Amino acid sequence: MLTRAEDVNAPMRAIAERLDALPFCRLRLALFGVLTLALFADIAEVALGNALGAVFQAPPRTMTQAELSLFLAAIFAGGAVGAPVFGMLGDRFGRRLTLQAALVAIALGSLGAAASDHPTTLIGLRFLSGLGIGACPPLIAAYMADVMPPRWRGTLSCLCAGLAFLGAPAIIFLMRAASPTLFAVDGWRWALGSGALVAVVAAGLLALLPESPRWLAAAGRCAEADAALQRFGQRSKVALTAPAGAGEASQTALDRPQIDLGRRLLLLCALYALAPWATVGFPLMSGAVMVAKQFSIGDSVMAAGLIMFGPALGNLLVAPVIDRVGRKISLIGAASAMAALGLAFAAATTFLPLVTLGIAFALASAIYASVLAVYAAEIIPTELRASRTSMAWG
Repeated sequence: MLTRAEDVNAPMRAIAERLDALPFCRLRLALFGVLTLALFADIAEVALGNALGAVFQAPPRTMTQAELSLFLAAIFAGGAVGAPVFGMLGDRFGRRLTLQAALVAIALGSLGAAASDHPTTLIGLRFLSGLGIGACPPLIAAYMADVMPPRWRGTLSCLCAGLAFLGAPAIIFLMRAASPTLFAVDGWRWALGSGALVAVVAAGLLALLPESPRWLAAAGRCAEADAALQRFGQRSKVALTAPAGAGEASQTALDRPQIDLGRRLLLLCALYALAPWATVGFPLMSGAVMVAKQFSIGDSVMAAGLIMFGPALGNLLVAPVIDRVGRKISLIGAASAMAALGLAFAAATTFLPLVTLGIAFALASAIYASVLAVYAAEIIPTELRASRTSMAWG
């Protein structure tokens, strides 16, 4: 005889099992493409901050060092706020709708910054973009973990990240191609406007895709979950209805003693607190470091663009093997490589070694970040996946 907790969670388990058993279909391919585009927009915005750091510290720009520091930090301050807020919304209102809202925040901030000149306004608008920028990666990871087959989840997540990381060199080379001006508009304004456009397109395409059936079932919306599941190719066999008390399903499921969510959340918070010093700090500051090493603005932007190919290469290289190698082993290996390569980069003084070491470091850091996102999504239950992973990420 089923206990009340088992009875409450039966529809969620049934939906999850049916979804996981389905093959990779055209709808999953479409989801993969749109989520990759969304992450492309997110990563392009982060990379743009790196290039703008080099642009705004050289004439004719007039930012002070204090303003430049605030400008560079603004998107990450916004991300620290936006990630947990949007994460809670993702568990409350669904992955798709919340991800759309985050992309809209990116677009509004970028369009506003593209039309601005005053340092204070630019800082505020980059903070607005940061609200969405911080939210997108964990929301995308949660959505991917919800809808992709477990046997291919790591591979698809790394492929998504690998292709999305091409947004970094794309936006930087666009800025360089449009610099100093194109049609009397500064190159950096073209880059910001283009990033906003990509975010809007991704948000619009998400409207054509279904919500996660797994999340819908966890929320007690079993009829909608079954309808969404049918779009993945699963014909309904038995009408699923939520039993009385289904609204309490999430809490009941989380009361199981084998799921120690507190310890898992602390582990993720520690890993995510340490990661940005390398995975974010290195690419953000590499352009400024190149300038400090007496390279020209043009060479510094070029080096930053080349270094940004590292994450794409890293994710694409690791994608075929990620589901056959333990997550923890991958994390330890990538972290060790970053430590060695970072020290070598700091000691280098000529252009080619700096770029080569920078690409290798970015490659290792991207592997670390992607594997950590998959690992985080896998160890948190569906009903709290977006909020808890976003909290740690933030």
